[in-house]
Amino acid sequence: MAGARLKIDKALAPRFALLCLGVWLNAADTLVTATIMPSVAREIGGYQYFGWSVAAYLTGSIVAGACSGKLSMNLGLRTATALTGLTYAIGCAMSALAPEFVTFVLGRLIQGLGAGAVVALCYVAITALFPERLWPRVYGAVAGVWGAATLLGPLLGGLFAAAGFWRGAFWLFVVQAVIFVGAVLVMLPADKSDKGRGRIPTLQLVLLVVGVSLIGGAGVVASPTWAALLAAGGVASMAAMLAVNARTLDRLLPRTAADLRTATGLGLLTIFATEAAVIGFTVYGPAFIQARHHASPLTAGYVVGAIAAGWTLCAMVFGHTPAEKDGRLVRLGAGVILLGAGLAAWATARGTLVETAAAFAVLGAGFGLAHAFVARRAIGGAPADEQAMASSAVPTAQLIGGAVGAAGAGALANVLGFSHGIDPTLAATHGLVLFGAFLPLAVVGFGAAWRLGRR
Repeated sequence: MAGARLKIDKALAPRFALLCLGVWLNAADTLVTATIMPSVAREIGGYQYFGWSVAAYLTGSIVAGACSGKLSMNLGLRTATALTGLTYAIGCAMSALAPEFVTFVLGRLIQGLGAGAVVALCYVAITALFPERLWPRVYGAVAGVWGAATLLGPLLGGLFAAAGFWRGAFWLFVVQAVIFVGAVLVMLPADKSDKGRGRIPTLQLVLLVVGVSLIGGAGVVASPTWAALLAAGGVASMAAMLAVNARTLDRLLPRTAADLRTATGLGLLTIFATEAAVIGFTVYGPAFIQARHHASPLTAGYVVGAIAAGWTLCAMVFGHTPAEKDGRLVRLGAGVILLGAGLAAWATARGTLVETAAAFAVLGAGFGLAHAFVARRAIGGAPADEQAMASSAVPTAQLIGGAVGAAGAGALANVLGFSHGIDPTLAATHGLVLFGAFLPLAVVGFGAAWRLGRR
């Protein structure tokens, strides 16, 4: 029996490698891009659109994630996965060839559309490619890809940036995406489409994209009045998205997503607020580190990667904590996130490299302590008929928080004088304002987590 099981597992190894490659494309992308962004801006300009490089990618991922189920039903899993892999390759090629920053950001949007759908469809493919007895092992092993990306992402980005060939990083991902598409066409079974089920929450997605765009646009316009109006319009659009979501049958989030009397509402708010509060460190951290400490792109990438390292380590250590202790870890984790965000804001603007890395590790540890348990309470608090939607809402809320926070950080950075690069003389004062301005969001996340921990 053991020999038979070994043979089966060996036969399934290529399928597992295919899934790992699909998840890797998304997992490594953010860290690689964050590491090379200062080099990108120095060559083709666009410091004033810095936040858009992340916001566009995350917004594309949200839209793709919401549409991937419908796409799979309409086209079949194999065709849908191959098409989204090709979309990702096209986006990477656009970024690699970009002569200026607007084309680069458009490429990032298309990358997000492709990568977000690829990851969603890869998780769907697990149930199609593997017997049910292997699902837990496959899910656990695929999760390790994210940890590997923490180590390898900054290394890849740093090597390409140090060589003065940041475009090569995107060409590398083009090659990987083409390999992925070819493997999908060979290895995934042909399946029939089913056009009779599933609807896309179009209005909510439109309001979400408009909201993120308005918030990001606030930093591009010259007039303070227009900037304030655009920011207010972005917030209003996000509020309208939640209002529409609560009243329609075609929902992007659970009906109770905006109801702070429920565990689902509190959990999703915690996830959104904490992610929006800290995404600025990923967007601007490498540029500040390189400018203030004359550090190499590789060094800057690994310092920022301490966030992911702290998250991964704590998630591994505390991942098997029993459910009755969820409340303590939810509160503790949110408190550590708040502490880490404050320390990181000071260290990025004024601290040493070691202090910055330590602060980032504390910040990541907070997420590792709390995230899984916040998610468990948010999902468990949803009605039985909405728990599947609540499960998908957890990463969606995180992506929305990242997109909004990245757009907001970009807007504020331009107002503070960083639209043409990071001036070391301004970094200590204006940098503290840039990162510290988002601490109230961390406080909101802590308050929501504190209430969630009592449930």
